[in-house]
Amino acid sequence: MDSYDVLVIGGGPAGYVAAIRAAQLGFKVACVDAFERDGKASLGGTCLNVGCIPSKAMLDSSEKYEMIQTEAEEHGIHVQGASVDVSKMLSRKNGVVDKLTGGIAYLFKKNKIQSFHGLGRLVRQDEGGWVVDAAGTEVVARHVIVATGSNPRELPIAPFGGHVVENSGALSFEAVPGKLGVIGAGVIGLELGSVWRRLGAEVTILEALPGFLMAADDAVSKEALKQFKKQGLDFHFGVNISRVEQDDSGVTVTYAEGDQEVTARFDKLIVSIGRVPNTQGLGAENVGLELDERGFVRVDSHYRTNLPGVYAIGDVIGGAMLAHKAEEEGVALAEMLAGQAGHVAYDAIPWVIYTSPEIAWAGLTEKAVKEQGLSVKTGQFPFSANGRALGHGDPRGFVKVVADAGTDKILGVHMIGANVSELIAEVVAIMEFGGSAEDLARTIHAHPTLAEVVKEAALAVDGRALHM
Repeated sequence: MDSYDVLVIGGGPAGYVAAIRAAQLGFKVACVDAFERDGKASLGGTCLNVGCIPSKAMLDSSEKYEMIQTEAEEHGIHVQGASVDVSKMLSRKNGVVDKLTGGIAYLFKKNKIQSFHGLGRLVRQDEGGWVVDAAGTEVVARHVIVATGSNPRELPIAPFGGHVVENSGALSFEAVPGKLGVIGAGVIGLELGSVWRRLGAEVTILEALPGFLMAADDAVSKEALKQFKKQGLDFHFGVNISRVEQDDSGVTVTYAEGDQEVTARFDKLIVSIGRVPNTQGLGAENVGLELDERGFVRVDSHYRTNLPGVYAIGDVIGGAMLAHKAEEEGVALAEMLAGQAGHVAYDAIPWVIYTSPEIAWAGLTEKAVKEQGLSVKTGQFPFSANGRALGHGDPRGFVKVVADAGTDKILGVHMIGANVSELIAEVVAIMEFGGSAEDLARTIHAHPTLAEVVKEAALAVDGRALHM
């Protein structure tokens, strides 16, 4: 059997990054991945193939179309007869995906990583390490990294198929649905609902929870709901769905809202109610790999499972199901295997929702800080007082900084507005170094930039914002 120092099962953000970093550190590495797109092997997992990347491509295309329809005139740009070619939009999206997934295949070759296409299964422990069935070929590895990711959670009364789809199906509609239903008002539901709403669909979002974006800061979730309702998204909270029936022409959803039973008819229905760990075919039960009560692989703080030489990272171990969290775990684990001090700062992981306006945050909300018994001070500054935002024609939203009242340490930063997915990075850097609101406030920001709003919010923590 061929032998490797490190064998990674899964080629998504956690797996491919772990493989590349391990190869950079001098290990002999292999990666086995079963993902296929259009019948062909395609590295990158859910994120690159049917998640993060294609959704952002579609969000960008749909936002440009809406800009032409609703904002171009304000800039003195006259456009007549603008229309949508969905097939061409999908083709562009697929081209972006092809370029990035092909890039990973190139990086594997560059770093001399052996790639196997198919399922990876733990077989048995051997003198040389673990025997793994890598797509039908048995190999042995000293270290095995399980990075098999997650799958969309299925609603038992609405199995995927036909007009009921998950994220990948929602990125491949051949035409704009007239009426689109979305179950789940989380990140995926909001982003995909936004894509098709901009292109002309009438979108209804059904959420079981009583409130909106309850993980976000209250000020952000309140502003976001106001903006999304203004755009035409129709939200219903605290609903209890009892029946989902589909026929050749669409889907009928019956749900209770308060004491009222409602029946709604949709052309398509997106179910986005979370994700579940993917351990199918891994052979966990045969080798005794321990899973928790929800099916996630149990690991310690060094990503070690209960089996010596077997590790796990990414969505399959739970926590924040984010590609960048998974990537950082891949880097950290590879460095630990090399005897280095790999580390992930879980308290400073950025969260982003790529709607319009965008939403981003890192750290604790004001409410969470108070629940921990800490005294807090906050500063908030609107984009409506920022020159660059006004020049862009998008002054929506604000930045809010949450700091410890005693030490001034930044505990959380929360943003809603244009391009906040980019603005959150500087805050994460400050937080990684244990920085204070004063540190952020005294950092020089170029003018005019949207980033000045971050500085002003930090200044506002001590009541000394300059431009408001």
